[in-house]
Amino acid sequence: MSESFKQIQEQRQTQTQKLSQSVSHQQLLKSMLVELPVAQLVDRINTEMNDNPALEADSPYDALGDHREAYDEAPKSSEEDFTAQSEREERQSALDAALESIGRDDEELPVYHGGSSVNEEHEEMVYGATVSFYDQLRQQMLETELTPRQQAIMDYLVGSLDDDGMLRKSLDSISDELAIYQNIDTTADEIADVLHLLQDFDPAGIGARSLQECLLIQINRRDDSVVKTLMKSVVTDYFDDFTHKRWTKIQHALSLSDVQAEALWGELRKLNPRPGASLSETVGRSMQQITPDFIVETQDDGTVSFILNNGEVPELKVSQSFIDSMTEYQQNKDHLNRQTKEALLYIKKKVDAAQGFIEAVKMRRHTLSVTMQAIITLQHQFFVDGDEASLRPMILKDVAEKTGLDMSTVSRVSNSKYVQTQWGIFPLRYFFSDSYMTESGEELSTRQIKAALRELVDSEDKHDPLSDDQISDELARQGFPIARRTVGKYRQQMNIPVARMRKK
Repeated sequence: MSESFKQIQEQRQTQTQKLSQSVSHQQLLKSMLVELPVAQLVDRINTEMNDNPALEADSPYDALGDHREAYDEAPKSSEEDFTAQSEREERQSALDAALESIGRDDEELPVYHGGSSVNEEHEEMVYGATVSFYDQLRQQMLETELTPRQQAIMDYLVGSLDDDGMLRKSLDSISDELAIYQNIDTTADEIADVLHLLQDFDPAGIGARSLQECLLIQINRRDDSVVKTLMKSVVTDYFDDFTHKRWTKIQHALSLSDVQAEALWGELRKLNPRPGASLSETVGRSMQQITPDFIVETQDDGTVSFILNNGEVPELKVSQSFIDSMTEYQQNKDHLNRQTKEALLYIKKKVDAAQGFIEAVKMRRHTLSVTMQAIITLQHQFFVDGDEASLRPMILKDVAEKTGLDMSTVSRVSNSKYVQTQWGIFPLRYFFSDSYMTESGEELSTRQIKAALRELVDSEDKHDPLSDDQISDELARQGFPIARRTVGKYRQQMNIPVARMRKK
């Protein structure tokens, strides 16, 4: 009696593990698709259709009207299906139990209606004939001998680079994000090894974590020479003096003549502190391919609506031939031999995978829709007047609370996606900014403060640039009472040099 109970208990534990693995896989798939911009989603769908014959595409579907209210739609949970299947598998043999649930959803097989309805109307969304900065890095990645694991880590590193090509996230943070978003359990040391491979890419300096590292990467690419040795010494041993343009002090320390010093300064000035920006200029920032995932429309009365741009996303459905095979089994399941059952088990596996993928694509549409709706609600005034000063403080938590989504999900939605408005095309991250609390308790958007700071620096007398104290005083007069140290912090975040380095 005790032995029989033990056998039953072990069998139930095995089934629970199968269920958990299946649910985990589906959650991972949904998380991955949410993060993909529309162009990459099309590639992922094509790959899935090539791998799974049960997943098919019809002609593109015009979903323009549906997507205006897509945020009200949510795919139905399949928890009941998983539970029912698990109970059946506990009662019957593995093969017959797996086949028992075939056709249970025949009457309501999920169909995803994609669409290219906005392509003709908004042809200007995709422009330029060249590849983007990130695409060029990924192309170099494909030409490098990497293991699949290294390739996955490097792909995430490339996506984490700032527009200037610098990596400002800590390796520990990236390790955590890889575990959460990509299900890759790694360490900071392993990421550092992959990062060093990325730093060998062009242009030199890509993937650097600091200005000093960026310059040293470029110097190390040079052929060995006396000049290279001197440049490396300046950036390594006299970096603080170098950034503050204390040329005379460096010249004396290195025992250089005026001619030698001038030649050295000339070579140092050729180094690029923003390698990513230089590549964008070479390729042409306006020539990059940008396909917005959202099209926002603002009416004269202030009404703001949006649609999802589905590009070439097709209508997805389960293959009719697979449906017919399942129907045949339902009608003749008592007369099938084992070989036929094995074939039908394969069919069921492919149908389940197709249904799961279709559900994940539908969930992506729903998640993107509710996120964009929340952003429009929170930043409504900007979509009406297009004034950057109208952007209110908004962080991931604000959108998560309004949508009921996890902050990690909102973060994935906001990554690598763009919004087309009548004021221009903006990355979704553009609408997020922290807040600054004044002594009086007033909440100000850091974006507003930074915009005012940028305007002050752009309009200053370059022969007598403003100090941080002067900028702080001027911002206070404009209604932004922030301390000098805060000015310095924002200035560094915006890559604006100190006053003496801005002097001409």
